Amino acid sequence: MSYLKNNSFQDRASASLEAKKALLAKMKVKPTVTAPQDQPDRATVKAAELAELRAKREAERTERRRIQAEADAVRREIEAFNAETAELELRAAQKAARDARYAARKQRRK
Repeated sequence: MSYLKNNSFQDRASASLEAKKALLAKMKVKPTVTAPQDQPDRATVKAAELAELRAKREAERTERRRIQAEADAVRREIEAFNAETAELELRAAQKAARDARYAARKQRRK
């Protein structure tokens, strides 16, 4: 408890001055740490990583587009095959109906 001591004004003023100096020393700018010259610049490394990442993403995007194009081509082939099959089935059903009408007509004439 510093207030119990018999301090003079001079003692308190010097203590205050020392405390202020300690605070200023704490706030003082510290010297910056410089990287060794043999290591590449951070911006250069980051730019290289970014370029590599962009190239990787572009390759993935191209691969996805190729796969999607192949899937679309297969889907179109399947749809064309299904349409052709449906057309053939329809023609076969129409021919069967026509043949049945012809047979019924012949049967009536006998």
